[in-house]
Amino acid sequence: MTVRNALLGAVAAATAVALTACGAQDTPAANDDGKIKVVASTNVWGSVVQAVGGDAVQVTAIIDDPSGDPHSYESTPSDLATVRDAKLVIFNGGGYDDFFATLLGPETEGAKKIEAFPVSGKASGHDEPEPSGEPSGEPGHEEPGHEEGEEGHDHAVNEHVWYDFETVRKVADQAAADLGEIAPDKKSTFEANAEDFTTKLTELEQRVEGKGAGKKVVATEPVAHYLLDTAGVEDVTPESFADAVENETDIPAAALADVTRLIEQKQVGALVNNAQTENAGTKQVVDQAKAAGVPVAEVTETLPEGVTGYLEWMTKQVDSLVGALGA
Repeated sequence: MTVRNALLGAVAAATAVALTACGAQDTPAANDDGKIKVVASTNVWGSVVQAVGGDAVQVTAIIDDPSGDPHSYESTPSDLATVRDAKLVIFNGGGYDDFFATLLGPETEGAKKIEAFPVSGKASGHDEPEPSGEPSGEPGHEEPGHEEGEEGHDHAVNEHVWYDFETVRKVADQAAADLGEIAPDKKSTFEANAEDFTTKLTELEQRVEGKGAGKKVVATEPVAHYLLDTAGVEDVTPESFADAVENETDIPAAALADVTRLIEQKQVGALVNNAQTENAGTKQVVDQAKAAGVPVAEVTETLPEGVTGYLEWMTKQVDSLVGALGA
């Protein structure tokens, strides 16, 4: 899946006003089965809320299929029905899952709202008018951008913030606070669940922190940018290669040759590959890495089939990266 630096449009801004102005007390706190209805744009953020809410929540992810692409997904009438009467909605923002904004309307005015990208603080320093209302977390919503290094493609700001452990901690804490307002009698349980989740998240972070210091990698996509930052590894993927993959255009021959050289000459310690997406160019690069004996660390953009929770999923990816780096 490619990175697009589009922003949530006027629908999102108007929705933010409605969500801020209305409280969850306007509608019943739970479904008929007593569970709090939560709707997420993808199963990644849905899994975080599930970890915090436990048995008290019913979480539905609009995109739960590993082949789904949030960038290009178009909402359907059934999605509108899914979001209706949700007490908490959560999505990424930052231009990643713009489709979700089209689902938010009068039926969700009383819902709590978590938008992860503004919560992350990664938009700081980028110019964009603030919406009239403020979502849960950090005020405003600004466009992600990137800074380009001479040797590689360095996304200083990248919307894939679920790979940033500090952001995930913030979102978990916000979920506990919002769920606690929806169901005050369970507030202490939500807080305890969030504390347990974030403790395990910190332990996982420590397993990868600094493990790539002094090492270089190339990546088929910058989806795991923040994980690579935590590892301390240098991403030397040529800018033109990354731009072509992001924009779903043909990879320039020169860029493909540069990546091939980096791999065949073993100037990089590993290749980081988004296993959920593939085109002819990225497949060629993965095959070249395997032939050259360069380790391949597999990452994904959403939870793959058979993985039930964020911690399980991220642990597998951390282990894959650490193993590929030989750390």
